[in-house]
Amino acid sequence: MAQISAGQVKELREKTGAGMMDCKKVLVEAAGDLERAVDLLRERGMGKARGKAGRATSEGRIAASVSANGRKAALVEVNCETDFVARTDDFGALCDQLAALARDSGVSDAEGLLQLGVDGGTVNERVVGAIAKFGENIQIRRVWPSEARDKGMIGSYVHAGGKIGALVVLEAESPQSEDVALLAHNLCMHVAAAAPSSVSRDDLDSAEVEKERAVLRAQAEAEGKPEKVLEKMVEGRLNKYFKEVVLLEQPLVMDPDQSVAKAVAAAGGTVIAFRRFQLGEEIPA
Repeated sequence: MAQISAGQVKELREKTGAGMMDCKKVLVEAAGDLERAVDLLRERGMGKARGKAGRATSEGRIAASVSANGRKAALVEVNCETDFVARTDDFGALCDQLAALARDSGVSDAEGLLQLGVDGGTVNERVVGAIAKFGENIQIRRVWPSEARDKGMIGSYVHAGGKIGALVVLEAESPQSEDVALLAHNLCMHVAAAAPSSVSRDDLDSAEVEKERAVLRAQAEAEGKPEKVLEKMVEGRLNKYFKEVVLLEQPLVMDPDQSVAKAVAAAGGTVIAFRRFQLGEEIPA
C-alpha cells in the first residue's frame, strides 16, 4: 500500500474541499497520484467543490441544539461566502442539522463532525453537496459540545439571525423547574449581550489579571496619586474590571439592579460553564 503523507492529504483537500479521511482514502487507492485522486473524488460526488475551497467564508450562521431532556447541547459556527446564502432556509437547516449531530455525538471539532454519518453518507458529503447547491465555499469553523450532569440542564439562545449564539450549563436541585429554565434562558441572552470572559474570578487567566493590575497601577501613578492610596485605588479599579468581564459579577442585562450571582442564587442554581460564539470573531488559542 502506498505511503501517503499529510502534505499530500492537505494538498488534495485544498484542491477539492473534500474531508481529510476521504482524501486519504482516495490517495491510497490512487497510489499517491494526485490527479487520479481528484478524479476519484469527483466520480463519487465529493469533488464538486473544486475551485471553491480556497474562497473566503466571512458570512454564515451560529446554530445551537439542545436535547429534549436539556442535558446535551452543542454550538456550531458554519461559514459561507455571502449573507444572501446565510439567510436562506436551506442553509439554516444545514446548520441546525450539524448542531444536532454535534450534540448527539459529542464531537468537539470540525474534522470529527465531517466524519460522522448522516442521510446514508457522511457529513462531509452533505457539506460538499451544499457547496454544489449554493455555489459557495462552506466550512464548519468550530464546534462546542456540552453535557450536563444529573442535576444539570443547558440553556441556549441564538441572536440576530445566527450572528451570535450562547449556551449556559447550570446545576440545581430541581433542574427541570420553570424557574431554572427561565434562568437558563435569561443567562443565555445575557451572555450573548454582555460577552463575559469567565464564570468567576478564579476562572480568569492569572497572567491577564496581573497585566490588568499593572496597567491600572501605571494609570494611578501617572495621575500622581500618593503611594498610601495607590494600592486601594488599583484594587477598586480592578473590582470594576471584574464586574465587566466576570459573568457572576456582571449586572444582569434584564435587571441591572441585581448581579448575575444574585439572580442565580434566587433560582437555586449554580453556573457550571458557558460558551458564546460570535460570527467571524477571532478564536482564542
